[in-house]
Order: sequence, then C-alpha cells, then structure tokens
Amino acid sequence: MSALFRLFESWIDPFRPLPEAPIPRGGLAFLMFFLKQARWPFFLMLFAGGLTAFVEVTLFSFLGKIVDLLDSSTPETFFADHAWILVGMAVFVVVVRVAANTLMALLEEQTIVPGFFNLVRWQAHQQVMRQSLSYFQDDLAGRLSQKVLQSGLSAGDFMVNLLQVVWFIVVYALTTLVLVADLDLWLGAIVCLWLGCFSLTAWIFVPRVRGAAKETANAYSGASGRLVDTYSNIQSVKLFGSLSEENRGARSAFLHFIGKLMAFTRLLTTIRMVMSLINGVMIVAITAVALIAWQKGGISTGHVAFTLSLILRLSILLNRLFNQLNGLFRNFGTLQDSMEAIVKPVTLTDKAGATALTVSKGAVDFQGIKFHYGKQGGVIDHLDLSIKPGERVGLVGPSGAGKTTLTSLLLRFFDVEAGRISIDGHDVRSVTQESLRKSIGMVTQDPSLLHRSIRENILYGRPDASEADLYQSARRAHALDFIEALEDKSGRKGFDAYAGERGVKLSGGQRQRIAIARVLLKNAPILVLDEATSALDSEVEAAIQENLQQLMAGKTVIAIAHRLSTIAALDRLVVMDGGRIVQEGTHEQLLRDEAGLYAQLWRRQSGGFLRAEVLDG
Repeated sequence: MSALFRLFESWIDPFRPLPEAPIPRGGLAFLMFFLKQARWPFFLMLFAGGLTAFVEVTLFSFLGKIVDLLDSSTPETFFADHAWILVGMAVFVVVVRVAANTLMALLEEQTIVPGFFNLVRWQAHQQVMRQSLSYFQDDLAGRLSQKVLQSGLSAGDFMVNLLQVVWFIVVYALTTLVLVADLDLWLGAIVCLWLGCFSLTAWIFVPRVRGAAKETANAYSGASGRLVDTYSNIQSVKLFGSLSEENRGARSAFLHFIGKLMAFTRLLTTIRMVMSLINGVMIVAITAVALIAWQKGGISTGHVAFTLSLILRLSILLNRLFNQLNGLFRNFGTLQDSMEAIVKPVTLTDKAGATALTVSKGAVDFQGIKFHYGKQGGVIDHLDLSIKPGERVGLVGPSGAGKTTLTSLLLRFFDVEAGRISIDGHDVRSVTQESLRKSIGMVTQDPSLLHRSIRENILYGRPDASEADLYQSARRAHALDFIEALEDKSGRKGFDAYAGERGVKLSGGQRQRIAIARVLLKNAPILVLDEATSALDSEVEAAIQENLQQLMAGKTVIAIAHRLSTIAALDRLVVMDGGRIVQEGTHEQLLRDEAGLYAQLWRRQSGGFLRAEVLDG
C-alpha cells in the first residue's frame, strides 16, 4: 500500500520551476496556467468522477431490479432462482464501487492536495520573489503571504469540487435522464424540464454569486490587511496610546466585510428557497406520473422504486450542486483576488543575455543620472559622479537630498530614468541582479533581520562560511559578548537564539552590530554604509570604527552619515542637495568654504548654532 501511496504522491512535483512564460491575468487563464502542468491527474480525476457517478446510478437500478425479483419469486426460492444475479451485484458493489472511490481518494488526497495545491503556491511565491523592491513597499507583507498561500488552496479546492462534485452530479443527472426516459418518455420529459429549470436558475444567479464572492473576498482581504498593519506596528500603537483609534479602524474594516458577507449570504438564501420550490414541485410531478404509469401497467413496481429513489437522490444532489457552485465561485473570487496581487507585471527584470558581474577593480560611475520615482521632478537630477577603485567616498547632505536613493540605484532596486550606472565599465542593467548585489555589501540605518537564529542571520552574508569565520565576524563587530548571552523564549541560546520578527527582540544597536558582522563575513569588493553606526553608543562605535577601517581596506566605499564626524576621514566627501552634487572635496577643503553647505552642516553639528543663539540673545 505504501508503494501505491508513493506512486500517486510523486505524480506532481510541487517544486517544479516557474515557466519562463509570464503567469497570465484573468481567473480562467491563471488557473489554466497551472492545470497544463498537471493535466494527466486531472484527466484521470475526470474519468474517476464519471465512473463514480455511473456506479451510484447503477446501485439504484440494482434496487429496482431486486424489488422486481422479490415480486417474481417466493421467499423459499428467491436465492436459488437469482443467486448469480445477486452475486454479480455484490461483486460490482464490493469491487467496482470500491475501486472507483479508492481511485478518486488517491487522486485527491495523495496527488492533488499535496502536489497541485503546493505547485500553485510555490510558483506564486517564485513570481512574487521576482518583483522589484517597490512592489513590496507598496503592499503589506502579511497580505502578500496570505495571497500566495490562499492561491493554492483556492485553485485546488476549485478543481477538486469541480471534478469530484460538480462533474459527478452532472454525469449522475444525465444518466438519470437517459434511464428514466427509457422507462417512460413522460418521466424523461419532466426530468428534462427539471434540469432545464435548474440550469436557468444557475444562469440567473451564478453571475451575481461570482460578483458578490469577489467583493466579499476583497473586503475580507482589506480587514485582514488592517489587522496585519496594526499588529506589525504594535509598538507605535502602544507608544501613542492609539488602541481605541485602531479598534475603530478595525471595526470599520470588519463592518465593511460583514456588510459584503451579508449581501452574499442573502443571495445564497434566496437561491436555496428557489431551488427548494423547484425540487418540491418536480418530485411531486415525477411521483404522480410514475404512479399513473404503474397503474396503467407501463412500468413495474421495481421501476417505480428505482425512479423515486433516483429522483430523491437527484434532488439532494442538485441542492448540493448549487451549494458547490456557490463554493466554486467563492473559491474563484478568492483566486481572482490572489491573482491580482500575484501577477502584477514584473517591472525590474534581468536583461536578455545578462551576465554575472565579476568585480575586478571596483570603479563606480554615475553618468547623467536622472530619477524621480515616476514623479515630475526632484530626487536625482542629471547627476555625474565617478568613484575610483578603492576610493572611500562619503555622501553628505540634508534629508531628502537623494543620498540613499543613489545607493538604491547602484544596487538596482530601481532603474534610472536617464543616464547610466556602471561598475568596472559594466552597466548594472546588463548584469544579473543577483550577481550585482552579491558584489556589494551594505549596512543600513535600520537593518532588517530574519525571524531565524542569529547564526542564520549572520551566515546570510556567506552561507558556506565556517564556524570560525562566523565567530570572527561577530567578534570584529563587537557582537560576540551579547550574542553569547542571548536566550529566547524557547530556551535556545547564543547563536541559536531567534532574533524575533525583523529582529524586534534585539536593541537597535544589537541589530546594527549583527548587520555589520554579516557584511564583514560577506567581504564584498564594494561597500555601502548607510548610517551604519547610527544606533550605536559612542563607546561601541569607537571600538567598531577600527574594524570598519580594516573592512574598508582595498574596497570601494560609499558611506552615508548625518553625523559628519564619522565620515570626515574618508578620501572624498560629496555634498548633495535637491538631487544634485553641490560640493566635493576632503573634509578640510570643504570647511574652507565657510559659505558652503558642508561648512554650515558642520557648524550646526559642532555647536556653532548654539553660540549664535547665545550671541543673538
């Protein structure tokens, strides 16, 4: 049995790579994209569903046959007269029915649920991971993860319900129509009318159900996103005493969802009322016609029993079918909602034929750079900057001058709107994004840590590093002492302790030291420091500066700092304002221009503005 399970479990590879062709928009096209990759299990499921329905109808024909056999025999001779027929029926029920149901169960539970469900999720995840940084900045992380996970559940449930339930009922209904019409044309006509009324009802209500299901899914997603936003920023909520305001916002989101849900459920209740009326009228009509036909000798007692049993079962199945249609379109609405988040066009892709970047020297050139985040003006405007191999350059300027944007463009988190950025003469757009970012080490002002162990976070810089290298990088970042003292709520200690979501269990200075350790371990030829020591106290910063100087040796360095004293010793300082370079030079050269922006910033930070205020007073 284990071999049979493994056979069906291995039919669909859930980690099949995402095809190069983009995932199409549109609910059915989106679904077909995945179905084409798992067509044969679904074809077999189509056959198994039809076979199961045929077996079910056959059981009712057996019931009618047994009633007729009872009429034609005495209790004493019944088994002797009809032994082979009864044995044949028993074999059919025990062998064919069990085989059909087992095949359906194997396909659903061993192939579709673990295979197809997760194939959709995995490829949806791969599609999302191709997106640019701005895609993630424009949406909530919790909402995106929910869309990825629910895409597999919605697509899989839709297909399972379609083939296991809807297809089963359709085959059952058509088989019933054929068999009943063969007994009596009037009975067949009424069944045909019944199915016609059902189809008309579905044609009227299904589009409304589909629209209501989509609106409900959107409202649910909005409520979920509101909660994720609140929980993700709970420190700010607590800090500003905004619990009541957040609860009002959550209540508003819930009320919107409940309103859409109530409109949806009212529609479902109306459908159930209509279907109950249609089914009741048709059952009475078919029963009356069957009894009249029996009275006239047109059909036997067994045929009456067969017909009424079949029709009562059909009534139950048609009610179930409408419920399944509602479930189908609920799933389809959820699938469409997921699709709209997942299949947004990837705005930042590797150029065809892009090669891996190999940094030989580390020269960085910004030539005629223009970038406005898609707006009319501002940010970076016709900027030229050349950084020689091994040169250490500091970017200085007021907030909003474009310093961090410039480093984001170097890392190709965004594409320039005009101009060119190159490393050793290679346009960053002509190399693969992965190789570009592996060649650049970066420490940011607010480093983001993964909710994993401290070891995994540091090794993220170089996964194949040895344990000795791991400890050495932590020691050089002055992080080893506090790491060895860590213990999380699960009892994990030291490097095995978890950092918490985004490193929330650590202080800002501790997160920054782990980020520095990660970059020390990565040892990339180009180094970007964006307020890399802003969260450290003066004593720790002074201790780390020596190691940072060692780290900078032989590397091209771009450093951003608002505390000018931390970058005053760099080879060159570039002063930016309004997306342009307004000054360049060493610290001493820039101070000589007392009217310049750098000298003004330096005086403010060194206490000059305080003296001016005293004099003015």
